[in-house]
Amino acid sequence: MASSAPANQTSSSHQPWSIDVNRGQRSTRVSSEWFSRPDDEKFLSLRDLYGSVRARADCATTRIVESRNIRVEARSDNPERLMLIAPGDERGIAPTNWSFGQLASLVGAPASYLRNLPAALAGINLQHGLISHRGEQVKLLQTESGRTELRAATGPDYGRIWDHELVSAVMNFAGDGTGDTRWKVPGTIDWGSMRYNPNVDITKETTTLYASDRDVFLFLVDDRNPIVAGHLPNGEPDIYFRGFYCWNSEVGSKTLGIATFYLRGVCANRCLWGVENFEEVNIRHSKFAAARFAHQAAPALEHFAESSPQRFITGVKTARERIVARKDEDREDFLRKRGFSRAETSKIIETVLVEEGHPPESLYDFVQGITAHARTKTHQEARLELEGKARRLLERVN
Repeated sequence: MASSAPANQTSSSHQPWSIDVNRGQRSTRVSSEWFSRPDDEKFLSLRDLYGSVRARADCATTRIVESRNIRVEARSDNPERLMLIAPGDERGIAPTNWSFGQLASLVGAPASYLRNLPAALAGINLQHGLISHRGEQVKLLQTESGRTELRAATGPDYGRIWDHELVSAVMNFAGDGTGDTRWKVPGTIDWGSMRYNPNVDITKETTTLYASDRDVFLFLVDDRNPIVAGHLPNGEPDIYFRGFYCWNSEVGSKTLGIATFYLRGVCANRCLWGVENFEEVNIRHSKFAAARFAHQAAPALEHFAESSPQRFITGVKTARERIVARKDEDREDFLRKRGFSRAETSKIIETVLVEEGHPPESLYDFVQGITAHARTKTHQEARLELEGKARRLLERVN
């Protein structure tokens, strides 16, 4: 379903746009996914991604069994591999590395220690844990792909959200994610000209659609429809694009999550530059997780995708117009009252002076100064703390 154009943005000419990446936050979340994924986990369209994760769900079965009724045996054809014999399946189930770790964790056994033992000895320890398991029940997720494989072992109340459900929810408004709607795999920044080009071929090197046997992750932007929210010191428009990424693991390696934001560009290694208005929602795979996704998270994501950016534009405009300090002592007082040290206060004020050409006066000036100062922090915890202060400061105008 193609989404309608949000109001108050420039016309969609699909040409490179001049941007200023020195404002806002820098995020490496997508870049870490891009860097770590092998080619067989990269997809060139949402349709291909959906087909892959849906196929594995279609051949999967879930059942709850009594933990004490699961037998652990070394395979006769490979004594270094363990097999699980569950009621009703005497052929045996081969655990993956992930599900073996889950099963060991459920019964309180150290998985890393068991993996270093001979298979027979590891099996004896795991068997003891299953027999004495106080939870009594285990939910097994099995797939049939030439052999029966155990993909996940969780507690009985684990609320599974299938990976294909997340991809399908995105396809409802993003189509194939290749430009058939306004939402697509991002373009790249040309560092030589400092322009952002949305028109980049989708290849294994540029795609941001990923899935492994444990998870799914996708990142899309609306980068052919730039949003103007104010102007740069040189008079050029301050251009933003809308973006979001989301992730899930149907086998329990991570929560389901959705992050929405505005950004100024994406570089070739998929770092996000000039991020503003970052919001994140997480859903744990608890008993009612599937219902929460269907009734809350999926509609919220579609609402962001279809909504007008007017609230964001108004917030930036208001922050730019709200003067909170006119004198040096007012600037220092403003930051010190919000928990910044004397050294941090001086650096933030100096940063705004250098980057904006004037000392901070508006609420927006201080927000940009704080986020710029955050980018200098090498430790993530310190950086996130500063970015959080900047975000809370900007939220005051809404």
